[in-house]
Amino acid sequence: MTGRENDAAEAPQFLRCAGMSAAAKAIFDEDISKMGFVMNVSRLWAHGPEAMAALFELMRVVTSSRPFTGPELAAGILRGDDSGLTAPEQTMAAWARRIARDPNGTSAADVAELRQAGFSDSGIFAMTVFVALRVAFSTVNNALGVLPDAAYRSTAPAAVLDSVTYGRPIDGGPLSGS
Repeated sequence: MTGRENDAAEAPQFLRCAGMSAAAKAIFDEDISKMGFVMNVSRLWAHGPEAMAALFELMRVVTSSRPFTGPELAAGILRGDDSGLTAPEQTMAAWARRIARDPNGTSAADVAELRQAGFSDSGIFAMTVFVALRVAFSTVNNALGVLPDAAYRSTAPAAVLDSVTYGRPIDGGPLSGS
């Protein structure tokens, strides 16, 4: 292993460093290629890189060809401020918040609102699965102490950064994230 690989495996969370498996190295290499540093979350998921790959593949499958993303939509959902969203986006945001806060509290009337906003049943299913998977991913990360990377202070959309007022604070480490 090179020194860079040892650095990448340092654990900024509650668990000890994961072993440097080929799958973990592939996650780290992808982070370096795309982000310029190894993300804290990748260091945690190096304990189960196959699980991370499967989770992200499932998220990709359910969101393919569906417009569920964008900084303004994400910021609106996070803030609970729907003023900058279209009427269908407002309905989607309300649904996402219901799922995240109290999935047992949803009703057929909530689904009817989504249909009235123009969402198909398969689209409603996809957004529900996506939100549930993101909640699960965040739960693992938060429960095991992963801090958002310091680099997000300068790379995340300002609207999203300003909207996140909960969870663990951004890592106080160097902006490189390593």
